[in-house]
Amino acid sequence: MFLKNAWYVAAWDHEVTRDLQQITVLGENVCVFRSEAGELVGLEDACPHRKLPLSKGRIKGDTVECGYHGLTFDCAGQCVWAPGTGRIPSNARVHAYPLHEKYGLVWIWMGNPALADVNDIFDIENYGDPAWGMNRGDAMELDCNYLLMCDNLLDPTHVAWVHQSSFATDATKDTPLRVSKTDNGVIVQRWMMDHEPAPFYKKVVEFEGNCDRLQHYEVRFPSHALIKAVFTPAGTGGPDGPLHKDTFVMDSYNFMTPTTDSKTRYYWFQLRNIRPDDTALSKMMTEDVQHAFEEDRDVLNAVQKGMTNKSSPHIDLPIDGGQLRFRRQLQAMINEEQQVDRQMAE
Repeated sequence: MFLKNAWYVAAWDHEVTRDLQQITVLGENVCVFRSEAGELVGLEDACPHRKLPLSKGRIKGDTVECGYHGLTFDCAGQCVWAPGTGRIPSNARVHAYPLHEKYGLVWIWMGNPALADVNDIFDIENYGDPAWGMNRGDAMELDCNYLLMCDNLLDPTHVAWVHQSSFATDATKDTPLRVSKTDNGVIVQRWMMDHEPAPFYKKVVEFEGNCDRLQHYEVRFPSHALIKAVFTPAGTGGPDGPLHKDTFVMDSYNFMTPTTDSKTRYYWFQLRNIRPDDTALSKMMTEDVQHAFEEDRDVLNAVQKGMTNKSSPHIDLPIDGGQLRFRRQLQAMINEEQQVDRQMAE
């Protein structure tokens, strides 16, 4: 089950063109394209006549013609032409999904269009700031439920075993975690004091010696995450630390779009507070981060198989507190949404 009254990432902005194409979000197929003016359009990808996907049809100006019998739909999903000499049936229409372009991403609202407010889209601090560098890779396809990746992004401890060549140090194994609930999600974080920088970060920090390191893992409803990494010279960190002028900050943004119950499309990019125009650094960071995410994908795909085929119950550990709290609250939101939908249908 999914929360429908929420914004999800549908695509990178450059991926939606004048060509008709099908995407799948929350188990629903959507035909997306751009109007002649460049506006985003998302229509239910099934002609109401015989359910041929509209994405297999033709675009004509700002209308879509079904490839089977020519029923033609405008950008609002209303049929404006049908074969024969009679009137167009009143139920010859398809659902139109609100879309919005922001942060180089196309966002889609899967629930009640009347509730779609673009001000509710995830806020990304420092995006477009010329003082901050950026790196990003292609969207990844995961063969697992989106909540497994949400779990992963509320779990700083897993890096000690999954990412030993990149993000891990001895401190990531057993430094205590702090879990807190916010109005829109859950945060799991910890400061690790006076230790050697992890291999990935050792290549980019601009100071010598040991560091104080913050792992800030935050997932917001329905499935968007901010992973903040802060590295500052030893003795200058901590919750009340002054932070050194050479402090390195990397904000990793992660957007999990459920396609089905067992498949997820994963969009990501990082913002950093150093060397914004260094293309070699951006390339290196993209490649290294992508390698680490491939490690996550291998583990989570296998976890999905293990959970699907388990012959005994799985267990939870104290380190799972953040993930469990997030899942409980999200399920409560889904239950409430479904209850409202049932009441409106009566």
